[in-house]
Amino acid sequence: MDIRTTVERAQRLKQLHAEYQPLVLPTVWDVWSARTAAGAGFPALTIGSHPLADSRGADDHEGQTFEEVLAAVRPIIAAVDVPVSVDLEAGYGQEPVDLIAGLTEVGGVGLNIEDTVHSDGGRVRTTQEHADYVAGLRAAADDAGIPVWVNGRTDLFLHAEDASAVLDEAIERLRALERAGADSVYPVGIQDDDDLLTAVTGAVAVPVNSTAHPVKHDLERFRRLGVGRITYGPLLQFALTDAMKGMLGRWAP
Repeated sequence: MDIRTTVERAQRLKQLHAEYQPLVLPTVWDVWSARTAAGAGFPALTIGSHPLADSRGADDHEGQTFEEVLAAVRPIIAAVDVPVSVDLEAGYGQEPVDLIAGLTEVGGVGLNIEDTVHSDGGRVRTTQEHADYVAGLRAAADDAGIPVWVNGRTDLFLHAEDASAVLDEAIERLRALERAGADSVYPVGIQDDDDLLTAVTGAVAVPVNSTAHPVKHDLERFRRLGVGRITYGPLLQFALTDAMKGMLGRWAP
């Protein structure tokens, strides 16, 4: 994909986040799912690491190399005419400048970056370390002249026995990501808790991303709670798995 098209798609993705409250980015994993979602009228998509790995017989949690991920997402991005963001886990051990270069070379114009480093024993980056990595991504994108949308994710709620007990720490981390240049922030694991979502959306000025289940959750509820961006993680693929099993059940031997 040529650089002009990539820049235009990046600019469009930024515009869409301002136009839609919230912006729903269906999480896809192959050309078929991407074309299906774009054909349904969605103006932008995201490729999820978990469903991508499942579709390729690989493990999530950086079970693929960065080069393998780029090779897998290139035809997906090329198959649609809408902006596509890519879940790049914790960065696959890449320096920020190399992550941005690889992503934009295949036409990706947004990324999700998390603080659980699965390739390093599953450790969680410190608040400052994660913010510094995001700042490096922001600087690399700016230097490249491509306004890549950076979605800064924290897994603190996932790792806590009591999610409410880490709320203050999580907010501190999300605010640090915002200051570092994240365009949106993604506190994973609180999509079913109205109080936590409200606390987080009220604490930062950038859009807050929430995971959603395409069948079990309600768009208006997320809008009411101030969520600015919605992705499905692996839940769209899970929902389709359930539907497929139901359809095939009466045909099984």
